[in-house]
Amino acid sequence: MTPPVTKRPSGGPLAGRRIRVLIVDDSALARKVIAEALREDPGIEIAGWAVDGFSASQQVSVLKPDVVTLDIEMPGMDGITFLRKLRGDAWVPAVVVSAVTGPGRLSAFEALRAGAVEVIAKPVAAPAFAEFRSVLVAKVRAAFASRRNLAPPPSNPAQGRVVKLRPPDLIAMGSSTGGTEAVERILRQMTGDCPGIVIAQHIPARFSLTFAERLKQVCRIRVKEAGDGDVVVPGLALIAPGDQHMALKKSPRGIETVVYHGPRVCFQRPSVNVLFGSVAATVGARALGVILTGMGNDGAEGMLEMKRSGATNIAQDEATCAVFGMPKEAIKAGVVDTVAPLEAIGAAIVRAVRGVRA
Repeated sequence: MTPPVTKRPSGGPLAGRRIRVLIVDDSALARKVIAEALREDPGIEIAGWAVDGFSASQQVSVLKPDVVTLDIEMPGMDGITFLRKLRGDAWVPAVVVSAVTGPGRLSAFEALRAGAVEVIAKPVAAPAFAEFRSVLVAKVRAAFASRRNLAPPPSNPAQGRVVKLRPPDLIAMGSSTGGTEAVERILRQMTGDCPGIVIAQHIPARFSLTFAERLKQVCRIRVKEAGDGDVVVPGLALIAPGDQHMALKKSPRGIETVVYHGPRVCFQRPSVNVLFGSVAATVGARALGVILTGMGNDGAEGMLEMKRSGATNIAQDEATCAVFGMPKEAIKAGVVDTVAPLEAIGAAIVRAVRGVRA
């Protein structure tokens, strides 16, 4: 069967035109589920579909879609190979929709490393389909918004203003679209004398463990997926589990994590607002808040609570964000002390920890 072909209308991705999506999956059932979910949004249309990376490459050239949804394991050319090829040709933002989690198989997290802007887990049971549909639409829209920044950020963009921080006792970070790369770039600069770090990255269940394991391999500090009751200690970064909220509480052992499956906040679980709000309550002025790239407004309210408690807040600048949504909303709310390029954030934290002023 030949995939449908709907050629792209002339003109760029402008307001008033529907977002055109190419669906890439070797499963006919998966293509049907994804197409039905996307058609529920009148602002999205299905440009076509492909069954593997080879046919997807051809379809991208012909259809010029705004966004691609992509499976990982496919015959012929797999999704990760396709992403790497796509990144080297004409970049199109890709949302990975995958059920791949088993050891030794292609990892959905590797797709993020290869250039995917979002990852969604395929629903495995009927009750999950309704939530999958709403999340998929939101992620496709986030991917479309990321088209603004087609070029990757400069490798050393720290030519902006110097960030000066007081030494924090705890660092709380929040991120979404493009955040896995941003978080890694900051954590790679951290050394064993850094304060404890807690991170809420919008990521599906199961993929957060892969994310933490990846960071553990490339960073000098310890990194792990947080569990309920983990103690926040220097030289350790704790990643909120996917599809779970992470908050902090005081205990006789110090500051501990609380991991739980509560309602979504700002359509997210884990939510940056949940984490930041608990940081304000437990650590107060001794904390540093960092809001990174992502779509939406999750984190702005939590940063407000941190600001009111006396904490210092940093937002990633627009030039180095994949999507300037979450930082922008925090800046608009007036709760950010400094806006800085990505590389400057990590360097400033290191300077603060070591008591260096400039």
